[in-house]
Amino acid sequence: LVEGLRPDALEEVIHGRIRLGIMAYLSQQSSASFAELAKALETTNGNLSIHLKKLEAAGYVGIDKQFVDSKPLTTVRMTPEGREAWQRYLDALAILFQNAGPKR
Repeated sequence: LVEGLRPDALEEVIHGRIRLGIMAYLSQQSSASFAELAKALETTNGNLSIHLKKLEAAGYVGIDKQFVDSKPLTTVRMTPEGREAWQRYLDALAILFQNAGPKR
């Protein structure tokens, strides 16, 4: 165990590749469309949908569905709880990287 790091600091809900990508992307945007996320993360719609549901169940993203010009539009945004979880995750990574490498 790394000093100063809780065992659960790298939260499983965020830590997966696609979910990590979603959180990283949304941390830089106020919101993103489903299609935009799928393209940016180079993943299938089905795969993205599964990971968004996990993040939504954790309360980290909000998903809004509407119709624009008779076409469905799904928009995803990071919630305040998601921003807090994201910052905790980044803090945990910083501790890991700070303690990684050769001891001097």
